[in-house]
Amino acid sequence: MLALLKKHLSHDAHPLVQFIKYGIAGGLATATHIVMFFLCGWFLLPCLTQDDITVRLLGLTAPLLSESTRAWNAGFCNALAFTVSNTLCYLLNRLFVFKPGKHHWVLEFLLFFAVSGVSMVIGTVIQTFLISHQGIQTTLAFGANIVCGLFINYAMRKFVIFKG
Repeated sequence: MLALLKKHLSHDAHPLVQFIKYGIAGGLATATHIVMFFLCGWFLLPCLTQDDITVRLLGLTAPLLSESTRAWNAGFCNALAFTVSNTLCYLLNRLFVFKPGKHHWVLEFLLFFAVSGVSMVIGTVIQTFLISHQGIQTTLAFGANIVCGLFINYAMRKFVIFKG
């Protein structure tokens, strides 16, 4: 049993196992991103409204904000959450999912952040547009941001940054 676990945790695991490990690492990083985003959006830079799903589910009271202020604050909260969660994601991917060594670890880290940064910017633009121009709830706009990042990041990490 221990040998099987060790084999699945290695970088030489079957591609299906690798994808499952990528999903677990990504799930942990996404959960970290979500928690950081909402903590920041509640305590540091308010970006939630009273009718937001998260505010209603938790029974909170949100301040009255203009859509432009809410969109701006949500962008900053997303950037902070991105930095923390992406660092965690890099470490998990390097240790358990992909084979490191295609590039020096510093370049690998910078490429990882660059790719994630591009997907974060694209997702944040979509999020900001949905909030400021469509009046979409922050939680739903943030969800669109997360989904956008998933598609871009997997392909770039698998084929450009790591050895597969």
